[in-house]
This record gives sequence, structure tokens and C-alpha cells, in this order.
Amino acid sequence: MEIILAIVVASAVIFFGALISMGNERQRKAIDNLREQVVNWAIQDLKLKRENLARTIQVADPLVWFSNIASKACGHNMQLQMIEVFETPQSLVCATGDGNSKVIFSSLSPSELHQIRNSKRSRLSQYVEQNPLFLLSGNFGLHEISVLNGGPLFDLELSLAWKQLTGRDTDPLDRIWLYEVP
Repeated sequence: MEIILAIVVASAVIFFGALISMGNERQRKAIDNLREQVVNWAIQDLKLKRENLARTIQVADPLVWFSNIASKACGHNMQLQMIEVFETPQSLVCATGDGNSKVIFSSLSPSELHQIRNSKRSRLSQYVEQNPLFLLSGNFGLHEISVLNGGPLFDLELSLAWKQLTGRDTDPLDRIWLYEVP
């Protein structure tokens, strides 16, 4: 009798454990589905807001815009002043307000820059002496700026600000690299 009672209790525990496990799995699926719907809603909401804002986007002072972006990336107020624009490869050189360092904005990532530097037959080799990107030593700060840390309209504002400062259109950029040279 005791054996039968132990078997019944063990069976009941296993049965209820299986029911709880099935309920938990169903609840996990429902929560995952809900999370996916919230993410899709947020993405769609961002697309709608971005679409509405994209029509009215303006960059009043591009140098101030670049200063704000650089300040966000570096963590201190930059107050940039324009120095020079280089066309090949596209880069924008600015001085900080205190004059202690220079900031170079470029569409070239460090790996692309390294690849160009090491290329023996590069079409850009004639610009090596002129562009400060090729004169960078190991002592510089590097920051990648994109929509993630530059704001939701960063890529749209970047094209406008770049054109206003340089007078040249850029290829559509979704990120830019900031080289901070002491």
C-alpha cells in the first residue's frame, strides 16, 4: 500500500511538473511574441518620425553641428574652428577652441586608412604628403560616430553639414570617424 501511494505521489509530482513546464513554455513564447511586437512597433514609430523630420531637417551652422557631435563623442567641449578640407580621401580638419589639438573627420575607417597606407600602388599615394590622415602616428584618439551615438537623424544631418562646410556632396554616409590628434 505504501509503495502504491509513493508511486501515485511521484506520478502526481511529475505530472504537475510537466504541466507547469508546459505553461512556462507557453508563457515564454507569448512574452517573446509580445517583445517582438513592441520592437516592430518602435522601429515603425521611429521610421515615421524620422520620415516626418527628414523633410524639415536643417543644419543652421555646420561647424557648431560638428562641434556638438565631436563633444558628444569625446566627452568634453570641443568648440571647433575650421582649418582645411581635403578631397582625396575626404576629410575635414578642425582645430579645437583651446588650440591644444586637432580633430580630423573622415569617412575612412582605421582599417581602410591602414590598407591605403600599406598599398604600394595606391591611386592615393600622391596625396600621402598632403592629407593629415596619412601622417597620423600611434598617439591619437579615435571615435566612431553613427546614428547610435550621434542622434537619430545623424546620417541626414551629416550630409547637409558636410556639403555646407566643404561645398562638395559626399557619398551617403551612415558613420564617420573622428581622429583626435594632440
